[in-house]
Formats: sequence, C-alpha cells, structure tokens
Amino acid sequence: MYNFDNPPSRANTYAFKWKKYEGTDIIPAWVADMEFECAPPILEAIHGEVTTGVLGYTLPNQYTPAKNAVIRWLADKHDWAVETDWIVWMPGVVPAFNVFCKAFSQPNSKVIVQTPNYPPLLAAPQLNGLERITVGTLKVDGRWAIDFDQLEQHATDPLCQQLILCNPMNPVGSVLTEAEIDRIAHICQKHDLLLCSDEIHCDLILEPDVKHIPAGRVASLEQRSVTLMAASKTFNIAGLGTAFAIIPNKKVRQQFVNASLGMLPWVSKIGLVATEAAFTQCDEWHSSLLDYLRVNRDLLVSQINAIDGLAMEAPQATYLGWIDASGLKVSYPQQWAEGKGVGPSPGRDFNDPNFFRINYGCSRTMLQDIIDRLKA
Repeated sequence: MYNFDNPPSRANTYAFKWKKYEGTDIIPAWVADMEFECAPPILEAIHGEVTTGVLGYTLPNQYTPAKNAVIRWLADKHDWAVETDWIVWMPGVVPAFNVFCKAFSQPNSKVIVQTPNYPPLLAAPQLNGLERITVGTLKVDGRWAIDFDQLEQHATDPLCQQLILCNPMNPVGSVLTEAEIDRIAHICQKHDLLLCSDEIHCDLILEPDVKHIPAGRVASLEQRSVTLMAASKTFNIAGLGTAFAIIPNKKVRQQFVNASLGMLPWVSKIGLVATEAAFTQCDEWHSSLLDYLRVNRDLLVSQINAIDGLAMEAPQATYLGWIDASGLKVSYPQQWAEGKGVGPSPGRDFNDPNFFRINYGCSRTMLQDIIDRLKA
C-alpha cells in the first residue's frame, strides 16, 4: 500500500543529513533520519493546520487532542494506561534528558549512563556540570546487553543519583527484556536512583516476538522514573521538535517542569498536530514501515557479515546498524568507510572507536548502493 522504494529527493532541502557530504560522492548514512516521506495523514494534518492562516500561540498543555492521541497510542501499542496529567511536552528528547540532569542533581553528583550511546546523551551530564559514569555493554548470545555487574558497582556510589538509559538501545539496537527491566528497577530501588529512560525508538521494534516495556509502566519504577518518547523517529518528523515525557510522580513531574522554565520554547502546534495524526491515523503506515525495515535489516546483516573485517549483530529494533570494524585493523574505521563512498556515524562519537553506525532507513536501492560500496 505504501511505496518506500521511491523516497522524495532531498536535494536543495537543506537536510542536515545530506549537507554533511554535499559536493562529494559519499552517501550519507549517519544521523537517525529516515529517507522516507511522512505518512499521508500527517502531511494532510499539517496542511490543514497551515491553511487556517493562524500560527499564533497555542499552549501545548491545552491542546487536548494530542494528549488523547498519546494516551490512545500507549494503551494500544504498549499496554500502558497513562493519565493526562503525566504528559509533559518537550521540544525533543535531547532537551528533556538535559532538563532531567539539571532538575535532580546535587553539587558534585554523578550520572550513570550506558555506553555505547548516542552523542547528545553522553554529553548531557557534563553540560550540566555533572560527572558521567559509564556502564558498558556485553555481547551475550548474539545480542548486546547491559553490563549489570558494572551497573551494580557504580550504583553503590552515593554520589550517583541518576541513571539514564536508552531503550531500545541506540546504537546497538537491543530491547530490554522484562528480566533486565526488573533488575534495573531493583538496582534503582536499592540505591535510590532516579531513572530517565529515553524510549524514542520504542515503536521501531523489528522482532515480532519482542515487546517494548516502558519504564514508567513497571510498578516498581513508576514513582522514580521519567520516560521520554516521541513520534519523531518512527514517523520521520524529527524536524518538528515535538516529544513528551511521561512522569507519574507529581513531585518529580513538578521538579522536572520547574527546571525547564524560561529555558525551552513551547512545542509548536504544528508538531502537536503531526503527533496527533501519527498516533491516531497511521497504524497501517507504521506496520508497513516495520515490514520494509525488517527486510532492510536482514539484507544489511547478511551482507556486512560477508565483508572481511566487518561484523554486525541483528538489532532487535531501530533502523540503525552497529558495525564492528575492529577486524579491519585500521586506525579510524570512519575514514575507511568514507574512502569507500559511505558516510556512517563515527563509532568514537558513541564511545567506541572500533565501530561505526549505518542508517538503513532508506530505499532498498540506496541501501544496496551503500553495501556495494563497502564491499568494493
């Protein structure tokens, strides 16, 4: 029903993803921005909003259709009954986890962050005058998992007051299991940690038998968690700057909101309208997207593992491939890939210089071109 094989041209659109390698013969395969056109209902909703001719102030908290859409989506897709008051609109998850660091930290406190992780999340503690304590990942039975022994060890430090996770994990693509979530909850309770769970990729689960478990849905985490979500990655509307935090605990919610006052702009009504359409009218498009990405993922995994020096585990979620280039025996895998005409995200930006990340949220033709260049 939907044709993902013929995405729109991004020439002359000033697209961030494409500007990086403008004027070169390098295919941009880096930032988490898909090539596909937005779902028709989203475009129609935006068009309808613009044709009113009214672009004045709208207080996000007063635009109830978007809140109702979030409630509907989370109930339907994640079996999570969310109350209206729990939703706090934010102009992106990056500002949100920075607000989290600011809101709940004390002088000299530390923030535990899993790695590898995407650059803005790794940078957040230091930007807020805090020390970042990293927890690595381990490959277990062909899947990347959090190093829980290391997490337990760091959590005993009384200066560690916050834990920031990315679930599904970016860039490795793992989805935390129920047992893993329960263990995280136990650690947070035992050591009085407040959890911020960045779940922006939660609607991009590619394995049919894998289910995403929102942090705030877990009873033992409900009162000590801030769950961050958005329609942006799934529906390719990141440029609209619209995300939301789900914060069940009233005191935590108010502290979070207070920390953002005077610092962040309101979410635009166009972003709210787009989110509303995504979460109420785009179920079929979403299902078709997952089918397409699943085939892309399988193609990329099989072809990457056929290239000497490269290896890749199949991600359970996202449209991002975390590729181990240590077998190449080169000092900078990013430069090797660019020399082949492919521009991935550098692994060192994610805290592991032996890897690079490939975005396979693109047409099959573009993906095959990426693969062919890496194989050449």
